[in-house]
Amino acid sequence: MYEDIRKNKIKTGLIIAIFILVITLIIYYICMAFDLGAFSIVIALIVSILSAWSSYYYSDKIILSLNKARPATHEENQQLVNILDGLMVSSGMQSKPKLYVVDDPQPNAFATGRNPENSVICVTSGLLDKLDYYELEGVVAHELAHIKNYDIRLSAIVTVMVGFIVMLSDFVSRMFFWGSFKDDDRDSRGNIIFMLTGLIAVILAPIFGQLMKLAISRKREYLADSTAVEFTRNPDGLISALEKIDSDPNQLKTANNSTAHMYFMNPFKKGRGNKKSATSIWSTHPATEDRIAALRNLK
Repeated sequence: MYEDIRKNKIKTGLIIAIFILVITLIIYYICMAFDLGAFSIVIALIVSILSAWSSYYYSDKIILSLNKARPATHEENQQLVNILDGLMVSSGMQSKPKLYVVDDPQPNAFATGRNPENSVICVTSGLLDKLDYYELEGVVAHELAHIKNYDIRLSAIVTVMVGFIVMLSDFVSRMFFWGSFKDDDRDSRGNIIFMLTGLIAVILAPIFGQLMKLAISRKREYLADSTAVEFTRNPDGLISALEKIDSDPNQLKTANNSTAHMYFMNPFKKGRGNKKSATSIWSTHPATEDRIAALRNLK
């Protein structure tokens, strides 16, 4: 576990560095399109560093806002609060995550934040309504495991940064097709190679974003499942939760492609007859059957 935490911290630093490079190239390309000359690289660096800083420190607030989450209360969510209190003891963690609720009938959950001291566990109202005590405990333990393993930092940063890159690449693509770029005397600026690199970054940004999400998701779910069992000593509760959530037909209305990989289970239902989609190389989550089989091997 400690080795995985160390790797997550290294990956986070690497992703931030790549993000700054990609954003710098895209912003530079935009600035050159508006003929800002030597100031282009300065503007690009400032924007990329500021966006990386805000993504790191405000990723949890951005993600909660995207999902329209509200704080959980002791009065309305007594069982959820009690479960988290018990798991704090069994997990040995010192900092208690904040609890949030998304009003949606699909049972699901996610964790976010930049570290365990600034972390959040968010559950849907459907999860609270449809799962019994031990099933809910298993799901909350899974999300707490993501926090302890520092998966949340990597996941939250990737979510915000990839979203920003895709937004910028879409903006540049629209500019390109609308003919906003100036074609006169382009070579005389001496920056054609740098600008072509920026254009390549724009084209590859969506693919880059998808690969980043895939790199952090599937393996982490297996580890979080096993860590959750260490906290609860009850694999049956988590297995039952996986089966119940997988069979639920509801779509999660607040989910989108940028945040889907963060959830306990893929919020986009493919239909019970389409099992191949769950094991596709483009899937951000392992197949439910595979997760259940791994948990049964722990018993």
